[in-house]
Amino acid sequence: MSRKPNERLHIDTIRTLSIDAVQKAASGHPGTPMALAPVVYLLFDRILRYNPKNTDWPNRDRFVLSAGHASMLLYSVLHLTGFDLPLEELKNFRQLHSKTPGHPEHGLTPGVETTTGPLGQGIGTSVGMAIAERWLASRYNRPDHEIIDYRIFSICSDGDLMEGISGEAASVAGHLGLGNLIWIYDNNRITIEGETELAFSENVESRFLGYGWKVQHVADVNDLDRLEAALLATRETADRPNLIIADTHIAFGAPNAQDTAGAHGAPLGEEEIRLTKQGYGWDPDRQFHIPAEVQNWKLETVERGGRSERKWKERFTAYEKAFPDLAGEFGKIQEGGAPAGFESMLPRFPADAKGMASRAAGGKVLNAIAPAIPWLVGGSADLAPSTKTIIAAAGHIGRDRFSGNNMHFGIREHAMGAILNGMALSRLRPYGASFLVFSDYCRPAIRLAALMGLPVIYVFTHDSIGLGEDGPTHQPVEHLAALRVIPNLDLFRPGDANETAFAWCQALKTTDRPVLLILSRQSMPTLDRDRFASARGLLRGGYVLADAPGDGVPEVILIGTGSELQLCVDAHEKLTGEGIRSRVVSMPCLSLFERQDRNYRESVLPPGVTARVAVEAGSARSWDRYTGLTGAILGIDRFGASAPFQELMRSYGFTVEQVLEAARMQIRKNGA
Repeated sequence: MSRKPNERLHIDTIRTLSIDAVQKAASGHPGTPMALAPVVYLLFDRILRYNPKNTDWPNRDRFVLSAGHASMLLYSVLHLTGFDLPLEELKNFRQLHSKTPGHPEHGLTPGVETTTGPLGQGIGTSVGMAIAERWLASRYNRPDHEIIDYRIFSICSDGDLMEGISGEAASVAGHLGLGNLIWIYDNNRITIEGETELAFSENVESRFLGYGWKVQHVADVNDLDRLEAALLATRETADRPNLIIADTHIAFGAPNAQDTAGAHGAPLGEEEIRLTKQGYGWDPDRQFHIPAEVQNWKLETVERGGRSERKWKERFTAYEKAFPDLAGEFGKIQEGGAPAGFESMLPRFPADAKGMASRAAGGKVLNAIAPAIPWLVGGSADLAPSTKTIIAAAGHIGRDRFSGNNMHFGIREHAMGAILNGMALSRLRPYGASFLVFSDYCRPAIRLAALMGLPVIYVFTHDSIGLGEDGPTHQPVEHLAALRVIPNLDLFRPGDANETAFAWCQALKTTDRPVLLILSRQSMPTLDRDRFASARGLLRGGYVLADAPGDGVPEVILIGTGSELQLCVDAHEKLTGEGIRSRVVSMPCLSLFERQDRNYRESVLPPGVTARVAVEAGSARSWDRYTGLTGAILGIDRFGASAPFQELMRSYGFTVEQVLEAARMQIRKNGA
């Protein structure tokens, strides 16, 4: 591909669009787009394989702007290369309902591969994308029929590399030898507070060499020949991820703002913009100006992208003829969701007073359904034997073998979360596991999964003080309540083995949000489903598990989740024996229950029954919406202790006697 004679014009157009948009919005980050315009120009003009008219083409290269504050850099180049992002959207930067929000949002702006902004998340996600590409290529490519061979590029900042997740993610990428991954480090030596030397003095090159990466250095990002040579050289590295350290000048070309911290996160101001445009050789009075030569760029990229996709489709057609079963499976992955009929593979657990831990039940369910969903890929943060999340009949992902289904994330919960997001964005069905208390370490990635609507599955075990002797450092207390308040996320805490099976079922049927399965370390009885309602009620979030005989309205409602559900059942049977009409409601997923219609919700929790008791070994803060101000909540709002779990449960008031006492008090109070 020949070089354009007017490359500087294209680059300066990216710069001026960015600074004009930030100025019009009266907020934003102009400095980094001005510095990095040469990088995105070369990437989108000469390096990346993409089709602006089909942002879901499976074999496109991925570009991740991990330095999400530089969003106008991305919006400018997307507009100029023919994506469905009109100039009017650039003029509406950071305005309500625009497609150009302050930080890039996947699903809102065409061409944005992942939501970024919280520093480090983008590069962590890019590692997941790279693993997914290797997995897809390993499973589906055949000699003379390679249908997957894309690469992942990410721009990262000093801030990205300071965040701890960058070390976790880079370590994973180096360990796996992800030669399809390229990070471009914007080495501008500036942060919000001043120069990076205030807090950052490490040798980045040595650090990444230690991770097992190939490192190149471009001393001047405006040297297009050297920059392009570095980008092209990444194609020669198949066994290591690539880092290109690019020395840049923040707010390049601004006579007073260049290389200053002030240019990071505030508009340049009208006078500085005039001087900058004059330095570029532009008319300082023209805003959002795109020269005619640059207008033609989108015609070139659209034609080239369409041609690339057509050639790939021709290859895929030949692949379909040669390997129809594999092609069909690949098509199902692109459709999303779980294959029809997988529910028939769910195990059914007979009644058992001794029962099993829901983590053990979860492991049995996972292994039963995994054969039906070959693209179900996951693992844990070095806790698979405890979380029961190994797929026994599947292989393990490693440096020289990516076709397995078991991923070893190492003790890297935060990177695990971001990697799962990247895998989900690549259409795999990923799951990750750890202890519930360590969900704090991956919460930022969980939140972004919810924001993007990604169907990531988490298996968090050791769900309460019931884990026992490991003590309060490992006993989650506030975590259920804290996770439940994240929008667009479903959290299930099943009360027995069969509820666990249906929780997995619902997780795999869910395509628009992450699902968290909260499972116990200790055993709990498997309920007799001939006596109690079917666990299928879990699919509505909450349901009537047991009622007093007859059709009368209950006097008291007992609401439980997890291992505490059995306490409600035992208390209900004692109350029934005393002639008191009680109801047991299993409420494994509050958010799913809230999405049911009002009639159903009121059939489970009749408004006229105000005598209510909620029982859960966690913070009480989730439950007042169902108990009201007068109801009783048996929860925990202090830290646990180290002791056998039976002693802890008694000590913290989780006994049938305590549930009975609370129920009787509720009846007396509401009957007075």
